[in-house]
Amino acid sequence: MGPSLKRLDKEQKRLIMIGGKGGVGKTTCASAIALHFSLQGRKTLIISSDPTPSLSDIFEMEIGDQEKPVKDTKNLHGIEISSDVVLRKWKERFGPEIYEVVSSFTSLDYDFVDYIGGAPGIEEEYMLNYILELVEGAQYDLVVWDTAPAGHTLRLLHLPQLFLKHLEAATKFYMNLYSYFEKLKESVKLRKGKRSLLEIISGWEDLAEKVVNFIRDPHKSDFIIVTIPEALGVKQTERIIKDFDEYELKVNHLIVNYVIQEADCNFHKLRKEMQQHYLEILRNQYSNRIGLIELPLMPQEVKGVERINKIADILFKEE
Repeated sequence: MGPSLKRLDKEQKRLIMIGGKGGVGKTTCASAIALHFSLQGRKTLIISSDPTPSLSDIFEMEIGDQEKPVKDTKNLHGIEISSDVVLRKWKERFGPEIYEVVSSFTSLDYDFVDYIGGAPGIEEEYMLNYILELVEGAQYDLVVWDTAPAGHTLRLLHLPQLFLKHLEAATKFYMNLYSYFEKLKESVKLRKGKRSLLEIISGWEDLAEKVVNFIRDPHKSDFIIVTIPEALGVKQTERIIKDFDEYELKVNHLIVNYVIQEADCNFHKLRKEMQQHYLEILRNQYSNRIGLIELPLMPQEVKGVERINKIADILFKEE
């Protein structure tokens, strides 16, 4: 038998992240992995930050932005979290901090917080902070994260610089607008008991560092990439793995989805030939350091617990 995810059963990771470009079956694989661990008795949360609410489609129930039990399962909960919800949660968590500092040296409307909330990477950073809180809390043994299409997740690694630039530009813009730019220069003279902007920024930098350290820790987290045996899938996978190498993030498993195993007509014979070419490229590039798992093209849509479980059986077969 070829490689599988079987070793994850022994490793007791707290967070499993599933990445890849859109349309490769990422959510299907994430659902199968989460279902597998819930059936092992681990209390599992599957969380999707993909803009399309596909978890609801796959599990054939309305999941939405509140954690809820997944029907026909035990130990499995799901949540679909949108950009709007992430920003709202971010404002609830950090809005008062920002307003506390900025209002200490000028009269600004609270909508300044909305402007700061539009900073590059805020959504990704808060998403990770939110997931880290879920992982570190006692409510779940495992969080399986169906990430947004490739690229979004990696932006978090550039966050501190992007965020500080945005914060500086936004603050100057507003100070200028309200003719308080000179007061900004004197912001060291804050009212007694108020924390400085630098103190809060430093706290955010610490948080970003904590999150990145967590996802780099191979004892706590695992990253799985899903791709397809086509030119675009191979190119995208090369880019993701190159970025991950650069930031010391280890990819242990690559799931190649929609593989034609039996060609029963000319059309499928040609497709299979084409796929074998790209499978060979992936094997040559990665099989010495990443487990390549081939997931066959299924004859039916993967919807409902029974079909999801069939995918899980393939992914976690005995090696």
